[in-house]
Amino acid sequence: MKIVMAIIKPFKLEEVRDALTGIGVHGLTVTEVKGYGRQKGHTEIYRGAEYAVSFLPKLKIEVAVAADLTGSVIDAIAAAARTGQIGDGKIFVVPLEKAVRIRTGETDADAL
Repeated sequence: MKIVMAIIKPFKLEEVRDALTGIGVHGLTVTEVKGYGRQKGHTEIYRGAEYAVSFLPKLKIEVAVAADLTGSVIDAIAAAARTGQIGDGKIFVVPLEKAVRIRTGETDADAL
């Protein structure tokens, strides 16, 4: 089992969710986060004053999947989240040692 974490632009959430549903992934966690990479923020003007926005709003999506689905989940997220512009985000994959569904007590792949 793996956890696929993706940092994406907020307006791409629905497209990513639809892409994941299309390949059979039905559960995900979404967190509003802020950060920067090569974008390094930008400046904005508010009421005539210019100020720097160092951390840009992003969404972090986490999906727990069986190891054999990892490649298709990565491909689906990358295709749906891509705009071709800087700041499209990143995808990280980490091993998942154990999963338990609290309601039923099911474990590992059955719990996903």
